[in-house]
Amino acid sequence: MTISPPASSKLGGRLRGLGSVLLSLAVTLFGLLLVTFIIGRVVPIDPVLAIVGDRATEAQIEATRVALGLDQPMWHQFFIYAGNALQGDLGQSIRTGEPVIEAVARAFPATLELATLATIMGVLAGVPAGVLAATRPGSLADHLVRLVGLMGYSMPVFWLGLIGLLLFYGVLDWVGGPGRLDAAYDMMYDFEVTPVTGMILIDTALAGRWDMFTNAISHIILPAGLLGYVSMAYISRMTRSFMMNELSQEYITTARVKGMPEWRVIWVHAMKNVAVPLITVVALSYAYLLEGSVLTETIFAWPGLGSYITDALLVNDMPAVLGGTVVVGVAFVLLNLFSDLLYKLVDPRAR
Repeated sequence: MTISPPASSKLGGRLRGLGSVLLSLAVTLFGLLLVTFIIGRVVPIDPVLAIVGDRATEAQIEATRVALGLDQPMWHQFFIYAGNALQGDLGQSIRTGEPVIEAVARAFPATLELATLATIMGVLAGVPAGVLAATRPGSLADHLVRLVGLMGYSMPVFWLGLIGLLLFYGVLDWVGGPGRLDAAYDMMYDFEVTPVTGMILIDTALAGRWDMFTNAISHIILPAGLLGYVSMAYISRMTRSFMMNELSQEYITTARVKGMPEWRVIWVHAMKNVAVPLITVVALSYAYLLEGSVLTETIFAWPGLGSYITDALLVNDMPAVLGGTVVVGVAFVLLNLFSDLLYKLVDPRAR
């Protein structure tokens, strides 16, 4: 007879687990803010001169330095910076003068849309490919999957993007060009579509503008496909490794001896255990696409967060660069937290 632990013990364990997660989250965010603060102070760019210009008087420079709190001790500056960041104040852009958080809020949905579609493509292609390779080790299918994955790792994304634009847009005219919409639709978008999410595919579908939706699909399919290919290369490799490990376990041999259909052995029993570590792999791939799509956004003139940070960096707009970096870091932390929670939901042993 199994004796269940009392409810109070379960509740206490869950509260301790929640406290541990929150503490880890707080320490990670503190470290992120500390690193970005240090970067902002060690770069050879004077934020005061970047704001007032080289021709400002000493009095103007000193007044601006006091207004920015740069006359305070370094530890005090950090707490001012962290306090403002926690309230959503990431400073003002030197280039445009607008709050960085507002510019990031406009740019981030474009990156989120691109990375989400790419991750979906990567999962839908990478998981079946990895399973196929694992169930036929040493076969032509296995070698082909591994070769395609190796190419995804080896070929630079910017080169793939340029070749893709030249072939599918310039020669074959199968897809839309750079940007999120054609010029005509881009001008109509702000007037005819309510930006509910900032993601064009969702907003145009909600507005019933299917012609604009189709045009947006033609623009996003190529950059999302390229990023999805990179994601697929990683996911297929890890899926193959996880699946081969599971297929060598005794419970798989037992299921086969009992006459269970092979598809059920693979997709029900083995995949149930493969899904646990695969969640972390997909979350890491998604986070990588959110923070690492700078080159793709630049090549395809995609007005996302990567392009925003790159443009700010080229003109030494450090508040914009650091603000965008903080947002990317927070997204990365939250994705890892979500994957941990999903991990525990799928695998009761991790609770």
